[in-house]
Amino acid sequence: MSIWSTRSPIRPLLTIAAAAGGVFLAASTGCATFGGTPDTAEMNSARGAIFDARKGVFVNERAIEQGKPWKALGDTLFGDAQTTPEGEIPIASPVEAWATAPESGLRLTWMGHSTVLLEIDGARVLTDPIWSDRASPSSAVGPHRFHAPPAPLEALPPIDAVIISHDHYDHLDHETTLALAEKGVPFYVPLGVGSHLAKWGVAPEQITELDWWGRAKVPGTDVTVVATPAQHFSGRGLLSRNQTLWASWVVRGPAHRVYFGGDTGLFDGFADIGRREGPFDASLMPVGAYNDAWRAIHLDPEEAVAAHLMVRGGVMLPVHWGTFSLGTHDWREPAERTVAAARAAGVAAITPLPGAPIEPTTAQAGGTGPWWRLVDAVAAFFGEGPLAAR
Repeated sequence: MSIWSTRSPIRPLLTIAAAAGGVFLAASTGCATFGGTPDTAEMNSARGAIFDARKGVFVNERAIEQGKPWKALGDTLFGDAQTTPEGEIPIASPVEAWATAPESGLRLTWMGHSTVLLEIDGARVLTDPIWSDRASPSSAVGPHRFHAPPAPLEALPPIDAVIISHDHYDHLDHETTLALAEKGVPFYVPLGVGSHLAKWGVAPEQITELDWWGRAKVPGTDVTVVATPAQHFSGRGLLSRNQTLWASWVVRGPAHRVYFGGDTGLFDGFADIGRREGPFDASLMPVGAYNDAWRAIHLDPEEAVAAHLMVRGGVMLPVHWGTFSLGTHDWREPAERTVAAARAAGVAAITPLPGAPIEPTTAQAGGTGPWWRLVDAVAAFFGEGPLAAR
C-alpha cells in the first residue's frame, strides 16, 4: 500500500504535518490571506448576535458542548474511511444554461462545496465562492479540490451579490474574492468579516456587514438578503478565533425565498428562522465534514434534513460535501445518508452534478441521480485505486 493511499495510516500524518507547516510559514511571512482585524468597538454594537466585549469574541446563543478532540484525531489518523475519491468526479458545464433566464424564476447551480449560483427573481446571488485549488492559506498545502470548478470565474454571468457565511478558508477564499471584487460585485458578510475584505483592498462601498437579523436590499434588484443565526465559530489565524461573526442567510425575492445554511450545528434557531423568514422554496443545507467531536458546529446528514424541516424548506440541495476532504467520513457518505434521511422524512432532495443547473420548484427529487456511486466503481473497473484490489 502506498503511503499516499486514501486508506494509509501514514498519509494523514503527512497531511497534518504539511498543513501545519504551511500555516506556520504563512503566518511567519505575514501572508495576506489571513485578512484583517475587526474593530472591537464596532463588534460590541451587535444586537442580534452576542459579542463578549471582555474577551473580544462572538459566542453562540447557547453554550455548545465541547466534543472529544482525540476522537476526531483518532479517526483522522487511524480510520479507514475513503475520504477522497479514487475516480474522476463528473461535472457539467452550466454556461449555456446561464445565457437564458430560468423559466420558473428560480434556478440553483451547485459549483461544489458551499458555492451555489442562485438565480432568483431576476437577480444572481453567489454563496461562499471558492475557485482556488485548496481551501487553505497556502497554495502548496491544505485540502485540495476533488474536481475543477464547473466553469471558470470569467464565464460567470454578471453577479448582483456575494454572500459569505463566515471567514473559514473553505467559505471565504482570498483569490476568488479579489477576482470578484475587481468586477465591482457587492459583498454581504457577517459582522467583522468586512475587515478581511478591506485588508485585501476591496472598496468600502462594496462591503456590507450585517448583524444577525440585519437585512439589505441588493442594488438594482428586487431581492433582499437577511443575515440569520447559525451555530458555528470563526477565525483565519492562530489567534483570531471568534473575532468575527458567522451567519446563515435568507435570500428573498418578490416570488421566491431561499435559505443558505452556511456552516452550522443543529440548534433551536432554525425554527425561529422558519417562523420569521420562511417558508422557503429551497434550502441549501451543509451535510458534510462531520464527526461526533464536531456535532455542535457541523450538521450531519440526518440533522441537515431536520434543520430543513425546521426552517420550513421546500426542496433541499445538499452542499458542503464532494469537493474537499474536511471530515473523517467516506467522501460519498454525506450524499448517501442525506438521500436516505430525506426519503424517510418525505423531503424532496436534489443531488445534481457539480455545475448542473436545477430549477428546484420544477425538478424531481433526486436531481441527476446518485452519480457519486459510479465514480470509484469506474476507477475500480479500470484497475485504478484501492477498490480494484478488493
